[in-house]
Amino acid sequence: MIIDAHAHVDEAVALGWIDPPETLIALMDEAGIDQAVVMTYTELPGINPAALDYLAAQVARYPDRLIGFVRLHPWYADEARELLDRAIRIHRMKGLKLHPVGNLSHPGSEATLRLIRQAAQYHAPVLFHCGDEPLTTPLQIAQAAANVPEANIILGHMGGYFHVEEAIEAAARFPNLFLETSAMPYPAMIRRAIDVVGPERVLFATDGPGCWPRLELRKVALAGLSAAEQELVLHGNIARLLAGVRHGS
Repeated sequence: MIIDAHAHVDEAVALGWIDPPETLIALMDEAGIDQAVVMTYTELPGINPAALDYLAAQVARYPDRLIGFVRLHPWYADEARELLDRAIRIHRMKGLKLHPVGNLSHPGSEATLRLIRQAAQYHAPVLFHCGDEPLTTPLQIAQAAANVPEANIILGHMGGYFHVEEAIEAAARFPNLFLETSAMPYPAMIRRAIDVVGPERVLFATDGPGCWPRLELRKVALAGLSAAEQELVLHGNIARLLAGVRHGS
């Protein structure tokens, strides 16, 4: 069983990103990936007010393959909170995606922390884009982990190209930080992450279809993991996080 912890389904015509679920599922099948956590390319509320309904409809079409995370803009406080409630309670989605490059919100800002606290009330994980751009570096996101220790926060791309060591150091300091492998080009750093923080907090992901799932899976194969470590990274860890989500009454 392999679960991709970070992928995309969206048809954002204004951006030229047309990736319906069939595009991703074909790549999943090619790589032997059973399920994927999926989100849109843009934030709500935003340029596509129908993004949540679109994502919910695609997940409903492929319930055995796709798992929804809602992507929100912290500035729109009341609307964002209502959308998060609707995503988790009504559409049974499993988490929150935050992309500081797109929403220009510092991970440690009160607007962002409010959404993270709300997600934590549902025990829903929060996936950040974590890379080399301003507002996305691991130590900036670590401020959110410090302020909301009850939240499970995933460092998507685990620091990108130039902040991977920093991501591992941040995860070593904060036990509520998880490291996610997509679009990070160094298989040896997957091995190092497991050695430093343990195999229970490293998650396989692809960022597909933008990144090639077969290549992302190959990185894990090259990292020198034991069979038990691979099972946790490829399936067990994200499955545990998703199983803990409480959708409310």
